[in-house]
Amino acid sequence: MATAVRAAGRSPVRRLAGALHRRPRLRLSLLLAAPLLWLAVLYLGSLAVLFVSAFWTTDSFTSEVVRVWSTDNFRALFTTPVYRQVVLRSIGVAVAVTVLCAVIAFPLAFYTARVAKPRWRPMLVVAVLTPLWASYLVKVYAWRLILSQGGLADWMLRPFGLDGPGYGLPATVLTLTYLWLPYMILPVHTALEQLPDTLLDASADLGARAGRTVRSVVLPMVLPSVAAGSVFTFSLSLGDYITVQIVGGKSQLIGNLVYSHFELDLPMAAALGTVPVAVVVLYLLAMRRTGALSSL
Repeated sequence: MATAVRAAGRSPVRRLAGALHRRPRLRLSLLLAAPLLWLAVLYLGSLAVLFVSAFWTTDSFTSEVVRVWSTDNFRALFTTPVYRQVVLRSIGVAVAVTVLCAVIAFPLAFYTARVAKPRWRPMLVVAVLTPLWASYLVKVYAWRLILSQGGLADWMLRPFGLDGPGYGLPATVLTLTYLWLPYMILPVHTALEQLPDTLLDASADLGARAGRTVRSVVLPMVLPSVAAGSVFTFSLSLGDYITVQIVGGKSQLIGNLVYSHFELDLPMAAALGTVPVAVVVLYLLAMRRTGALSSL
């Protein structure tokens, strides 16, 4: 009787708290409901609108969007040589940036995680993160000055009888590599930092030299983290369009085509916008097999 009286005297808030305490799955579902709803409405909803509007057309006389179902935009996307070239060029730039970031990040991360003294390692990680605090445009325009005619690149290469790369695709790849390099260094640094010393000692005891240890022990352990970092470098490079406008000269990537079609032909811009989305989804599915998504 006393228990029933106490239960009846509880406030609704206390009864609700007790019910949630006894049902952890319900509590977790309620906690995740708001962010998942926000994700579904804003992100997935916008992607759905993008995909649907890609099947609309534009009146050639008035430039008004005609909401009539048509596959003309995707047909033009696959049959027009210029579009194919820009798509392949964009993928090539993203791959080149990813490869360069991986090549540069591995020795830097190996030094910060395994070679540097323990007291210096946090400061080195902070140094790696420091460029991310600077403005994106400031960094890109700084590279524009470096790569300009008579700039720092020309001044450093002139004693060797060489000139700087100037503006173009090489400048775009170089600038994007600088921008996204920290996203590759950090996961590789974490993987190398967590690498057990016993594995390296066992490899040395078995007579393996440094190169063989790196190939047979270190690289297989770090490969998922490299793949995880490549998800950022590849996707960010594929969707970038500001850098190529500033240092790319006359070169164009897929983002530039989307931007140029945005006001004149919105359905075609939507069709072009589905290309990087589809490529990134395929890339994520490929990286999933390497265990990269579990390292994010």
